[in-house]
Amino acid sequence: MPTSAKAHTIDELTEQLANAKLIVLTDYRGLRVADLQDLRTNLRKSGGEIRVAKNTLTRIAAENAGITGLEPYLEGPLAIGIASDDIVGFSKSLSDFARTSRILTIRGGVLDNQFITAEQVEAISTLPSKEVLQGKLLGLLQSPLARTLQVLNGPARSVAYVLQARADQIGDGSMAAD
Repeated sequence: MPTSAKAHTIDELTEQLANAKLIVLTDYRGLRVADLQDLRTNLRKSGGEIRVAKNTLTRIAAENAGITGLEPYLEGPLAIGIASDDIVGFSKSLSDFARTSRILTIRGGVLDNQFITAEQVEAISTLPSKEVLQGKLLGLLQSPLARTLQVLNGPARSVAYVLQARADQIGDGSMAAD
């Protein structure tokens, strides 16, 4: 029977794992506390966090959350990255930190209850950000509307050009008559 503190940790971790869009398992062995704090700060900007939890508690919380396939990776020092909002920004921050620190290693992760490898986590980090994708989608939606508006304005614009040319012609003719 776990103690009340461990039961609270299991409940908290279960809730975080159940609500997570992306879970990344990392080995933080050799990482300084200051570096871990910098990583936490960077991950918060993208709506994620990283926490260190005992492997046994993590295993129980994962089972409670309905996540399977983590058991082989729950060995040794483990930090769990949890993205609840922007998975691309989160994985970019985590991958960049792992690349620059050369101490933190990504073991794998869980995306939509499917285990993904470290290479797949890296592949997620190469995707465009959510804002860029939204901008591209907006551009794609606006493009046909803008072209339709140009086509509809074409005849009116042509009439305006003809009227302006005639007005210029009349204006030039009255000057020549004087």
